[in-house]
Amino acid sequence: MAGAAEEDTSFDGRAYARTLTQGPGVYRMIAVDEAVLYVGKARNLRKRVESYFARGAHDARITSMVAQVARIEVIVTRTEAEALLLESQLIKALKPRYNIDLRDDKSYPWIHLAHEHAYPRIEFHRGARSGKGRYFGPYPSAWAVRQTLNLVHRAFKLRQCEDSVFQNRSRPCLQHQIQRCSAPCVGLISTEQYAQSVTDAETFLDGRSQHLLEQLQLRMSHAAEELDFERAAALRDQIAALRKVTAEQFVQGERGDLDVVAVATRNGKACIQALFFRGGMSLGNRSFFPRYVGDPEPSEILRAFLVQHYTTHTPPSELLLSEEIEDLDAIAEALSDQRGSRVRLVCKPRGERAQWLEMARRTADAALESELAAASTMLQRRLDLARLLELPAPPERIECFDISHTQGEATVASCVVFDAQGAVKTDYRRFNIEGITPGDDYAAMRQALERRFTRLARGEGKRPDLLLIDGGRGQLAEARSILQGLGLADLNVVGVAKGPERRPGHESLIMGRDGRELWPGPASPGLHLIQQVRDEAHRFAITGHRARRGKQRVQSTLDEIDGIGARRKSALLKAFGGLRGVAAAGVEELLTVPGIHRELAERIYAQFHGDR
Repeated sequence: MAGAAEEDTSFDGRAYARTLTQGPGVYRMIAVDEAVLYVGKARNLRKRVESYFARGAHDARITSMVAQVARIEVIVTRTEAEALLLESQLIKALKPRYNIDLRDDKSYPWIHLAHEHAYPRIEFHRGARSGKGRYFGPYPSAWAVRQTLNLVHRAFKLRQCEDSVFQNRSRPCLQHQIQRCSAPCVGLISTEQYAQSVTDAETFLDGRSQHLLEQLQLRMSHAAEELDFERAAALRDQIAALRKVTAEQFVQGERGDLDVVAVATRNGKACIQALFFRGGMSLGNRSFFPRYVGDPEPSEILRAFLVQHYTTHTPPSELLLSEEIEDLDAIAEALSDQRGSRVRLVCKPRGERAQWLEMARRTADAALESELAAASTMLQRRLDLARLLELPAPPERIECFDISHTQGEATVASCVVFDAQGAVKTDYRRFNIEGITPGDDYAAMRQALERRFTRLARGEGKRPDLLLIDGGRGQLAEARSILQGLGLADLNVVGVAKGPERRPGHESLIMGRDGRELWPGPASPGLHLIQQVRDEAHRFAITGHRARRGKQRVQSTLDEIDGIGARRKSALLKAFGGLRGVAAAGVEELLTVPGIHRELAERIYAQFHGDR
C-alpha cells in the first residue's frame, strides 16, 4: 500500500509532489543506492507524481517500486510531446528497472543505391548511412531486404557486384545469364538506358509502382509507333514482370505507409508484432519481446513500444493499434514531429484494416507461444545445469571465453553472455590479444581474463554466476590462477573439454572447485545449454579473428611495398574497392590512381604476381 511505502522510506512523496509545477515534464524515481527505478512522462507533473503516493490500492509492481523511492528528480518541458521524446531518451540511456525495456538493439537493414558510379550498384546495407547515393527503408529484417532486392533484380536488372569485380570483367557473369543483370560491365547496355533503369527502380522503391507501370506502357507505345519492335517487346516483358512481382508484394487497395501493431501477453511475457507496409507494399513483419517487472497492462506495453521504437525510427503516416492507449494525442504529436508530417494512430479500424489487425494479433499469439516454449526449454536446461554442477540455484548469468587464431596470427578472445532468456549480445566483448608468443593459447586466455575481471575486482561490471572456459585442465588452471590473483577465487568456473573425436554431446566438464570430471552425455539438457553457450563463444571469436586477420593482411601486403604510405594505400584501396581489386589490376590500371608512377605500379603488380 502507498501508506506502507511512505513508512518504509524517509521520502515524503505527497509533500514533494505539492512543490511541483502543474505543467508537463519528465520525472525520475531514484533509490537509496542512486539506481534509477522508473522514468515517466506527465502532462501535469504534480498530479502524476502525487498519484503514486495517494492512499488506495496499487498493484504489486507500483507498490514495490514506490517502497524503494528515496528521491524524485523532474525535468520541466514546454510541451507534452517534448516530454514524451525526453522520456524515451532517458529510458534507453538509464534502463530503469521498472520501465518496460523494448530490447530493440538490432540495427535495421536498408537498400543502398550508390549514385557516384556511372552504372550505380544496388546493395544490402546495414549501419550508418554515410555513403553517397539513396537509401530505401528501413526494412524489418534482412529477409525483407533480400526479397525486395530479388524483385528489383528481376524487374530492372541492376548490377550487384562490387566495383573491383565490375572493373575487371571481360564477359557477362551468371547473373546476366539468368536475366537478373543487364551486364553493364561489358557494355551490353548504354549509360542512358542503365540510368533509365535506375530511375525506374527508384520509382518502384518509393512505392509509386502504378505511376511506373503507366510510364512503361507509354514508352512501349512510342517504341511500337517508331517501329522499334525489339524495344517494345523488351518493355512489354518488363511490364509483365513488374505486374507479377507487385502482385506478390502489394496489398490490395492500400497505397500509403502503414504499420499494424498488436500485442499479446501470457504467463508474464509479451510479444509485440509489427506488420510493415510502405507505398502499399508489404515489407514483412517483426516480433519484439520486451522485458518488464510485474504484470503491466497490454496497453502500457504497447505505449512503451510506440514511444521507444518510433522516436528512434521514422514512423509511417498511419499506425493501426490493437489496444486503446493513454495520451494518444501527445504520442501522435510527437511522432508527427519525428516524421515531419501528420501521423494518425487508429485503435479501432474497420473493414479490411480490421482484418490486418486481426492478422497481427494472431501472429503475435503464435510468436509468443513459440517464445514461451523456448523459455520453458531454457528453464529446464538451467535447472538441469544447476543439478549437474551442484549449484545452489540455476545460473542467472553465464559467461564463456574462447580463443581464435590461424597458426598464431591475429589472435582474438571472445566473451559471450547468457541470462535466463538467452544471449545478451549487448554484453558480448572481444579482446585483441597482443604481446604474446604466437599460438600460446594459455597466454591469450590469461590476457583476456585479466582484462575482463580486473574491472570486476575493482567493483565494476556484473558478476557471472557461472564462468565457462573452452578447454581442458590446462586452460582451466590458468583461469583459476588469474581469478585467485584478483581475489575472485569463489567464482564458479568450469572447463569444457572436447570429447573423443570432437563429437558433440560427448564433452567432459571439469569442475574448478575440486577438479572432478563429469560426462553428462548427449541427452543432458544442462550440457545442451553449455554447448549452446560454447558454440556462440566460438562463433563470436572466429568472426572477430577473421575480420582482424583480413585487416592485417591488407595492411601488411601493401606496407611491404617500398613507396606505399598511408595516403597511397588509401587511394589504391578506394580506387579498386579493396585489396582483391588492387591484386587484379594491371600496371596501366594502377597508373590511373593519383600518386602512382610507372615504377611503383610495376612494384605493386610484382608484389601480387610473384614477379620480383
